Amino acid sequence: MEREVQRVRAAFGSGRSRPLTFRRRQLEALRAMVQERERDILAAIAADLSKSEFNAYSQEVITVLGEIDLMLEKLPEWAAAKPAQKNLVTMLDEAYVQPEPLGVVLIIGAWNYPFVLTIQPLIGAIAAGNAVIIKPSEVSENTAKALATLLPQYLDQDLYAVVNGGVEETTELLKQRFDHILYTGNTTVGKIVMEAAARHLTPVTLELGGKSPCYVDEDCDLDVACRRIAWGKYMNCGQTCIAPDYVLCEPSLQDLIVRKVKEAVKEFYGENVKESPDYERIINLRHFKRIRSLLEGQKIAFGGETDEATRYIAPTILTDVDPETKVMQEEIFGPILPIVPVKNAEEAIQFINEREKPLAFYVFSHNTKLIKRMIDRTSSGGVTGNDVIMHFMLSSLPFGGVGSSGMGAYHGKHSFDTFSHQRPCLLKSLKREGANKLRYPPNSQSKVDWAKLFFLKRLNRGKLGLLLLALLGVVVAALMKVSPRDSGARRLQVHLLRLGSTSGLSSSSLLLTSRA
Repeated sequence: MEREVQRVRAAFGSGRSRPLTFRRRQLEALRAMVQERERDILAAIAADLSKSEFNAYSQEVITVLGEIDLMLEKLPEWAAAKPAQKNLVTMLDEAYVQPEPLGVVLIIGAWNYPFVLTIQPLIGAIAAGNAVIIKPSEVSENTAKALATLLPQYLDQDLYAVVNGGVEETTELLKQRFDHILYTGNTTVGKIVMEAAARHLTPVTLELGGKSPCYVDEDCDLDVACRRIAWGKYMNCGQTCIAPDYVLCEPSLQDLIVRKVKEAVKEFYGENVKESPDYERIINLRHFKRIRSLLEGQKIAFGGETDEATRYIAPTILTDVDPETKVMQEEIFGPILPIVPVKNAEEAIQFINEREKPLAFYVFSHNTKLIKRMIDRTSSGGVTGNDVIMHFMLSSLPFGGVGSSGMGAYHGKHSFDTFSHQRPCLLKSLKREGANKLRYPPNSQSKVDWAKLFFLKRLNRGKLGLLLLALLGVVVAALMKVSPRDSGARRLQVHLLRLGSTSGLSSSSLLLTSRA
């Protein structure tokens, strides 16, 4: 494993990944892979999650293609140096911020959306000019094998490597030094990743999860709300990190929500959900048994049917759920929707704030002020009002968690920034050394007063002000050659105060010089 990481690091050290033309070629090659080998990719996802081709394409492939197109369009703009605001000391210098690649990046993918959650961060890492080691989840073994086969056929094999394997291989990988690690998965493993990264002072982006609450206000269109909640909850058989984990509502709404979610399930999957091509299965037997155990002792208002042989768990709703029971103590990550009654929005806010910060928060209401109030008084990785999941789809929004639901973010430009170092650059001339005497020893009160003016005044006063500031620099250089108590120097300072009243510079700024 160490040799593999060193091989990739040597390739990065060659500088091959830095030119924008190279980055663009790699992104175009990745797009070609997705388009040309679409059938192989969809087949692998279907084998892992019993997902139809239509669902696999719409939930994973289309997002990847959109992200590549966005990167290709915006890369020249995002990678360009950005001018930095200057002060008096640097007014004649060149100051800018230059994004540069971090180096060798490790991306550890997730099994629930095994293609998009691995390839989408890879797109950002390539665009930023990094070398990358990709570790797909071994749980979604078919997609992992497909990535290991396809990526080397299209991308530079020295700069972008796929490492497959389980816990042992991942543990060995984490012993190596990387320049950034992005991990998508659960909080327990996230802590292990962060601990391993800390040994090398490696920055991390952790895309974790948590129990994402959904508050349904009595003042809303329940038909629309329940249809959208059912879509987000039961998509991918509930195996979505930002699925609505549970519903908070007033007791009087419980039965209505149950009835309308049932109607939506029938609309989506037909009378026999088990036969629907649009309804997936739990990834493996271990997860199936864990999710099934969450039903024990609960009041099942809808669903609840399970089939271990096919890892099928029906869309399920639980009512009057006790917050202390097991189903409310861990992220469900399956097709079970608990409803927890609360008196009102205030109690819902308190309920949410008493628990770990979730990855997502959803509010349904016609009352925009209520939605804004609930956003202001809670904390979560992201928010969608009057819908679920959809903030993930907008590349201009950063996607990430907060607190135990993760740290850092990606998508669109946020991916480019995550995998870049914003390098500050200041280019000075070897001329105008006279003005630099202000910072050289021996120090004095006069120099301190001049320094206040030079360092604390920003250039934002228009052309006339800039001309005066340029003149001021010349004057200071001259003053540095005479005694700070010289009467001529004092007369110059008084004259500067008079100039300030007509130049656009505040007298308070120039008064700093009068103490010399």
